[in-house]
Amino acid sequence: MDKAENIVNEQRLGEHLDYRDKAWFWDKCFEILMFVAGVSAIFLIISIFFFITKEGFGFLFESFSFSEFLLSVEWRPTSLSNPNYGILALVIGTASVTGFAMLLAVPFSLCAAIFISEFASGRTREILKVLIELLAAIPSVVWGFIGLSIMNPLIIDLFNVPVGLGILNSGIILALMAAPIMTTIAEDALKAVPDTYREAAEALGATKWQVTFKVVLPAAKNGLVAAILLGVGRGFGETMAVLMTSGHSINLPTSPFDSVRALTATIAAELGETAVGSEHYQALFTLGILLFLVTFIINLTADIVVKGNKGN
Repeated sequence: MDKAENIVNEQRLGEHLDYRDKAWFWDKCFEILMFVAGVSAIFLIISIFFFITKEGFGFLFESFSFSEFLLSVEWRPTSLSNPNYGILALVIGTASVTGFAMLLAVPFSLCAAIFISEFASGRTREILKVLIELLAAIPSVVWGFIGLSIMNPLIIDLFNVPVGLGILNSGIILALMAAPIMTTIAEDALKAVPDTYREAAEALGATKWQVTFKVVLPAAKNGLVAAILLGVGRGFGETMAVLMTSGHSINLPTSPFDSVRALTATIAAELGETAVGSEHYQALFTLGILLFLVTFIINLTADIVVKGNKGN
C-alpha cells in the first residue's frame, strides 16, 4: 500500500509540475526577450565594426601609409595638390586631454567613492549618490557650453592667457564628465568587499581609516582599476564637449593652455562636409576604426580585471 501511494503521489506531483499556467508563459516570454536583447547588442556592435571597416577599407588598402598616418603631424585632407593624413598631432591631442582629465578625475572619484562607501551614513550617502547620478545625466553639449561660457573667460582672467580654450579647459570639463561613472563603479567595488573583512580588522583594534586603507582598498583594488579604465574609455571617446572646449587646433602641445584637436572632434567636425566615398571620407572612417579598437581594448581590459577580482 505504501508503495502504491508513493507512486500515485509522484504522478500527481509530476502532473502539477507539468502544468503550464499564465505565469510560466510570461516567464518564458521574458526569458526569450532577454536572450534576444543580449544577442542584439552583440550583433549591433559587430555590425558597427563591419560598417566602419567597410567604409574605411579603400583608404586602408589603397592610400594608407603607416609612416605618414601614424608618425606625421600634417593633417591636410582638403589640399588639392598634396593632401596629408597624419594623425600624430590628433593622437597626442586626444591623449593630452584625456590624461589631464584623469589626473583630476581619478583622485576626486576615488575619494568620493571612499567617503560614500565607508564614511557617509544614511541620508548623506543617498543625497551624494543622487547628486553624482545627476552629474552623469548632464548632456555633453551642456558641458561644452559650460566650458565656453564659464571656464573660457575664467581661465583667461586667472592665468592671463589670450585664449581659454585648450587642454586645461577641456581636461576640467572631461574630468567632471568622467567622474560620475568612475565614482559609481568604484563605490560598487568597495561595497563588494565582505563586511567580515571590516569586522575582523576592527576586532583587532584597527581604526576606521586603517580598516579603509589597509583592508578595504587592497581587497577592492581590481574593481578600482576597472573604474579608472572605464573612465579613461569615457574620456577617450568623448566628442562634443572636447570639440567645443579644446580650441580644435592641430598642434603639438607644450603647455596646458595650448589648443589641440582630438580624434573624435575631427570626425565630428569634418565628416558632414566630405564627399561620400572620397579619400577624405574613408580616412575619417579609418580614424573611427582606430577609436573603436582603442575603446574596445580599454573596456576589455577593464572586464578582464573585474573578472580576475571575482576569481580571486
